[in-house]
Amino acid sequence: MVEKVGIIVYNIHLKFSLIFLEMIYMKTIGVLTSGGDAPGMNAAVRAVVRTAISLGMNVKGIKRGYNGLIDGDIFDLDVRSVSDIIHRGGTVLFTARSPRFKEEEGMQAAVANCKKFGIDGIVVIGGDGSYRGARDLSLRGIPCVGIPGTIDNDIASTDYTLGFDTAMNTVLEMVDKLRDTCQSHDRCSVVEVMGRRAGHVALQCGIAVGATAIMVPEVESNLEEVIAKIEDTRKTGKEHFVIMVAEGVGGVEEMAKKIEEKTGIETRATILGHVQRGGNPTVRDRVRATQMGYAAVQLLSKGIGNRVIAIKNNKIVDYDIFEALNMTKPLDMEMYEIANITSI
Repeated sequence: MVEKVGIIVYNIHLKFSLIFLEMIYMKTIGVLTSGGDAPGMNAAVRAVVRTAISLGMNVKGIKRGYNGLIDGDIFDLDVRSVSDIIHRGGTVLFTARSPRFKEEEGMQAAVANCKKFGIDGIVVIGGDGSYRGARDLSLRGIPCVGIPGTIDNDIASTDYTLGFDTAMNTVLEMVDKLRDTCQSHDRCSVVEVMGRRAGHVALQCGIAVGATAIMVPEVESNLEEVIAKIEDTRKTGKEHFVIMVAEGVGGVEEMAKKIEEKTGIETRATILGHVQRGGNPTVRDRVRATQMGYAAVQLLSKGIGNRVIAIKNNKIVDYDIFEALNMTKPLDMEMYEIANITSI
């Protein structure tokens, strides 16, 4: 009798254990890229697909971010679907910003399509706006894990975002070429780089190209101080100048006119624009993307969602999405001071 009761209890326990495992085990995951494209996104997609397949999961590609999830623009991915993309810029899944997803109707359509296509969880590659979408899906029962992909490096929860290194190398190459003509004509170049709310690209590239001054959104701009620095540097024998300006500061055309009026130095404004988003990702972006894609799938494979992947102190970590969205990321003011001292 005791033995029979034991067998019954064991069978009940096994049944509930299997039900629990079925609840957390993900058979199919989706992957999408959202917001502005960034070099390294393709490498992350590749890592997500191949890691998931190695764990016995199916993978669905979702085109054009949350718009594709709303519209059902979803297709199967296999190991060969992501061949020869690790070195490509942009995103093979395409990307878009989705105002529709900010409305409850759009979110519910996305959830319905997840159920329709059997998607148990999603890896979202993008910036803070993409993370908010991932949070909203997680709250509606679709576990999501975010991977930071933006050239601005402005996601507070991580020290590094995919695309940042490639974008900086692109800026470096462009400004080095621009400086050749500046030197030939004794000109000043006012160069605008991307960074609407953050000056990380401008700061690090400004140091790398030896800019005379760097203007970023985090520090109140003072063109008169920049002009004074040009004049002081000119007295030491320097005859050509580069002023690095983050997009969030803006007004480079007007700056160039004022610099020329005040100093008499021929001055030109150059806006590098979207060329900064393109190009083959660097080694750093390819490797980090692969690590992050792998880590994201590992979390989903354990039934863990509502997380974002990050790099802290050169290690891959993860945070709750709510926690991540409430973090702040100040500009490195020590580096800013170093730039000022070494740019004379």
